[in-house]
Amino acid sequence: MSAVVRTTTAADDPALAALWRRCFVAPHLPDLHALDPDRHRHTFVAENAEGDGIDAVVVYVPRLIRDASGAPQRVGGIGSVATRPEARGRGLIRLLLAAAERTMSAEQCAWSLLFTGTPGVYRSSGWEEFASSYTEGTLAPSAAPGAFPVREATPDDAVEVAALHHAYNARRPLTSLREPGDWAVRVPAWYGPAEQPLVAVDPVSGALTGWIVAQHVADCVEVREFAGAADCLGPLLAAVGSRARAAGLTRARVRIPTAPGVAAVLPALLADARQVTEHTGMARPLHATAASVRATVTAPGAVHWYGDCF
Repeated sequence: MSAVVRTTTAADDPALAALWRRCFVAPHLPDLHALDPDRHRHTFVAENAEGDGIDAVVVYVPRLIRDASGAPQRVGGIGSVATRPEARGRGLIRLLLAAAERTMSAEQCAWSLLFTGTPGVYRSSGWEEFASSYTEGTLAPSAAPGAFPVREATPDDAVEVAALHHAYNARRPLTSLREPGDWAVRVPAWYGPAEQPLVAVDPVSGALTGWIVAQHVADCVEVREFAGAADCLGPLLAAVGSRARAAGLTRARVRIPTAPGVAAVLPALLADARQVTEHTGMARPLHATAASVRATVTAPGAVHWYGDCF
């Protein structure tokens, strides 16, 4: 059965939402999709020849992402990829990726980025895996309170949190430049309500010195983002561990780029820590050279925070 590859219109929004509901447990996808004012010409679908439904979808999400030198570059994120079960195995995603690549190139994207657990789908279309790492281990025993009081974040902390994030990632390769819409929609979509993260507070001034996001995944607590001063990371990790133990969890995982200041305080959360390498990220050069893209995704300290997912 042949398919018609095209971009979408607003009339397709209900069908897209239905396809995403069928393929994912991710009710936030339509809200993320709506962040891009040009989403309909950035959304590529395969419509079956009979014209009675959408069989597959690929969305190109334009983002500004820092390169190896810290300079922002226009990057084409690939996300919300879905195929109806009955239409799988027909090469539809390959056709849609080719259409997305043409548009990303025409719109001067330096390169393209995606994250997947099925890299084979994308290798034949020019995307290549790159390695990233995290640290995991058994939850450590309770740590002594640090010099910085820790509390749950509140919506009133939003301005300070955004400033901490911007300062911490001001030159960090692979980080996205967050806009107000990202803080209002994208970050809560992946991290939950604003009060779920924890913040560290300067005991004298009352100003925020650190922000950390940790989420429970099965029997593990996973630290997915941090921003702030290095000396408040230990107290934040200790608070994450305390809450995880209270919830009956036994393991922890930390997705903060390893650096001397980070490694030194990991025992506040982790016992018998070990580093794990994964290959879920994939990149494809467009206008940038392959060497420059590789330099960005493998740069020391490079990280694409979970809250910036496409």
